Amino acid sequence: MLNILVLGGTDEARRLAAALAGRAGTHVVSSLAGRVRDPKLPVGEVHEGGFGGPDGLRAWIGERRIDVVVDATHPFAARMTASAVEATGRAGVPLLILRRPGWQAGPGDDWRWVPSLTAAAELLPALGERVFLTTGRRSLPVFAGLDGLWFLARSVDPPEPPAPRRLEVLLSRGPFTVEGELALMREHRVDMVVTKDSGGEMTTAKLLAARELGLPVVIVRRPPSPAGVPAVETVEAAVGWLDRHGTDDRSEAGHAG
Repeated sequence: MLNILVLGGTDEARRLAAALAGRAGTHVVSSLAGRVRDPKLPVGEVHEGGFGGPDGLRAWIGERRIDVVVDATHPFAARMTASAVEATGRAGVPLLILRRPGWQAGPGDDWRWVPSLTAAAELLPALGERVFLTTGRRSLPVFAGLDGLWFLARSVDPPEPPAPRRLEVLLSRGPFTVEGELALMREHRVDMVVTKDSGGEMTTAKLLAARELGLPVVIVRRPPSPAGVPAVETVEAAVGWLDRHGTDDRSEAGHAG
């Protein structure tokens, strides 16, 4: 039996679990961090609530006799990825990173790339007054001091303080349509869009709407993938990698105990 741990919470992680479900000789456990109150659950066994850092993850891998780990977390989940690299390295278990490709600007796009949320906040006053913020509820404290700006923030769950003083929160879960994003931006008279380079087709509607309206988009660059770790960009490539390497790597690495 090939035991696979999928570190998930993304659409790719759910699709990978579905692709592997029911395959003879394979058992998949999907892990969710528990940061969303009502997450979309993948098929099969689910572990919720994290592991307690690299030491906890390494111990869990050994206890469950995990043969291979697939890190299919969000492109900005750098702490989880670092924990996975450390834990699998110490456990002698192979790690694959499944990471959707980032966005590429096209004709008509006005994108402003920045290295961090803090850099994004520093840039906003020069671009206008009304901000459509799509960087997640946990990012709101970074923008809390910008009292001269008005924010529309979209998230799945309600945010907690601190937050910008002039803030309207839209509780919603994607995917979204270009038509819907256009209507939203026009209704709220948005001057700019702020987002992270999360990539993927599910979140491109806001970018296409901003292009049509001629709005600048401030995009936070994603952290780099760790060096020396194999990485793929699609679920199909991940399944192929597991088919080619999973059994061989398991027999070579053995189990942590």
